[in-house]
Amino acid sequence: MSESPVGSSAQSTNPIDGSGPSQPSGSPVPSSSPLDNHASDNPTHPSDNPTDEVEVVSEKSDDNGKRLRSPYWAHYNRVKICGVYKAICNYCGAKISGETRNGTSHLKEHYIRKHQKKDNMRQQVLTNNFMNKDRPPQLTSYSFDHEMARKQLASAIIMHEYPLSIVEHVGFRRYSNALQPLFKVPCRNTMKAEIFKIYEYQRGKTMSLVVSNASRLAITTDMWTSSNQKKGFMAVTAHFIDESWTLQSRILRFIYVPCPHTKEVLFDQLLNCLMDWNIDRKISSITVDNCSTNDAMIDLLWDKLDITSLMLGGELFHMHCCAHILNLIVKDGLDVIKVGIEKIRDSVAYWTASPKREEKFEETVRQLNVTSTKKLGLDCATRWNSTYLMLQTALLYKDVFIRLSKRNAQYNSLPSEREWGFARDVCQKLKFFFKVTELFSGTKYPTTNQCFPNICEIRLELRDWLHSENQVIREMAKRMVEKFDKYWLVVHGVVGVSAVLDRRYKINVLEFYFKLLFPTSYKEEVEKVRALCYKLLKEYQCPSSGIEGIGDSSSHSSSLDEESLSKYDVYMLRESKISRTIDTAKLELDHYLSEAVLPKSAGFDVLNWWKSHQPKYPILQAMARDLLAIPVSTVASESAFSTSGRLVSPHRSRLHPDTMEALMCAQSWLWAAEMKGNELSILHFFTLVN
Repeated sequence: MSESPVGSSAQSTNPIDGSGPSQPSGSPVPSSSPLDNHASDNPTHPSDNPTDEVEVVSEKSDDNGKRLRSPYWAHYNRVKICGVYKAICNYCGAKISGETRNGTSHLKEHYIRKHQKKDNMRQQVLTNNFMNKDRPPQLTSYSFDHEMARKQLASAIIMHEYPLSIVEHVGFRRYSNALQPLFKVPCRNTMKAEIFKIYEYQRGKTMSLVVSNASRLAITTDMWTSSNQKKGFMAVTAHFIDESWTLQSRILRFIYVPCPHTKEVLFDQLLNCLMDWNIDRKISSITVDNCSTNDAMIDLLWDKLDITSLMLGGELFHMHCCAHILNLIVKDGLDVIKVGIEKIRDSVAYWTASPKREEKFEETVRQLNVTSTKKLGLDCATRWNSTYLMLQTALLYKDVFIRLSKRNAQYNSLPSEREWGFARDVCQKLKFFFKVTELFSGTKYPTTNQCFPNICEIRLELRDWLHSENQVIREMAKRMVEKFDKYWLVVHGVVGVSAVLDRRYKINVLEFYFKLLFPTSYKEEVEKVRALCYKLLKEYQCPSSGIEGIGDSSSHSSSLDEESLSKYDVYMLRESKISRTIDTAKLELDHYLSEAVLPKSAGFDVLNWWKSHQPKYPILQAMARDLLAIPVSTVASESAFSTSGRLVSPHRSRLHPDTMEALMCAQSWLWAAEMKGNELSILHFFTLVN
């Protein structure tokens, strides 16, 4: 290395790219900044010692070639003077030890003590000039926080399902550097650690919310097997109505379940989840799909839980998924015309098998002037509603299929005119079932109160089908009625009571539908639900309630009185209190039922109605808060699988189950906080994490 003055070496040409004066990338000080003038006045500046041998080294790496990670290196040039590494301050030219073994505390201390105030002042001006152009000029304080930026990035990866490898993408790194040169993009492992920090923090926050909530929790759970990893996962979701009477749903666990998925294995995982979250004594019901394994799992769980903590001793504990029952009912009916459905399915598969065939199909659509713009799509064999949508779309292009069959000899699966007619009749009949399935699958509004009238409408619809002139429809109805009676012949207690707690329905809806379904015994069926309402009301009206008869003494004076009474007198005193309690609750329900029903309207909010009637019906309100939170389907848990399917894509099939759970649960919790609005802003959240 030839000897040259330090000044010429440091200020003539950048030794890395030869582009001009050496300026560290990421330095916040422009070349014309007044702070640079300090360098020429400082006696320790390297240009004052031209005899020193100076070697400018890359500030991207240390002696061993490892990248320098501290953001404070952005404020220094690292040079080698007489074989010793020095850090030259970009602002005052001070020479500080640049040996990496000495750490960066001294660099941080020098920058904060000498230059941070000036740097912050400059950042205030930048904020005023470039960040507030849409508003009047306002000088605001801004200080870049590297830790906060890193946590913001982790939050974005969780919420929007970005791959962890995004931090290694060249384009993303350049974009980050353009936004903020001081931000050092972390590696994948660091990002994963940040994600787990957010997961742990949000888990504690969600656990506190769930445990402290005054109402019971309704649980839904379902299993999913990843097509890429071939691993089974159990989603456990809690549903409850919060203090502001808003229906809330939170994923509690997304658990990897090793094979075999027996009732004992599923039971252990579910019980551990309930125990870990400390909610085993706050459960109102568990909604699961209708399979024998789930039924056996619920039986095992029922034996392990404290029966006294369940509603009516567990009588209302097990809820069958209504959407799944409806799927089984309709699938049995569709088996009657499965030959015609198979031909339509084969036709759709044939004309969507390749881009060339799709283009041919679209060209024929234009030739025949078909106005529909819907795309052909294959159904899922296990989802009847997808079969309904496939048939509905295919019927729009019936003439197109017929035209193509005459021009393409290889297309040999065209349905007959009779089969097209069956498909049209079935689609018309299944339109109502499709609407009910969408209603049952809602997660943003209560569904239990709307379940009873829709189930009754389905039964009445099937009764009409039995008298249809079309033999195929009659055969379908016969099979569907058999499946209906297997699951819904007896109305579930939660469904009946929830209908009564809807001010638009009350007992009237029971009387109306039971008269149609059970003409000779409808009164007995109505009384069963009414008796269940009183039974639940008695349980909710606990002895410690503040609703007592006029003239009741305080609990303290009552206990003193009992000490001076005989055992018989104490017994009679307690019985009279219980009697008054029951009478008070009974009067509350009787008064509620005696009032006129509200007119049925699309915009009616049952939760808002109960929220505003707490002073009038305090016991009924507590009951409604628990029952209306119970979902009638497992769609809330199943919807997590669409997200997990995107996370475990063929290009991300090596995600560890723990990482998978952290991403799934944290996404649910962060979005819940984001949608709630007033709860916790992202900035406040990261401040708390720090």
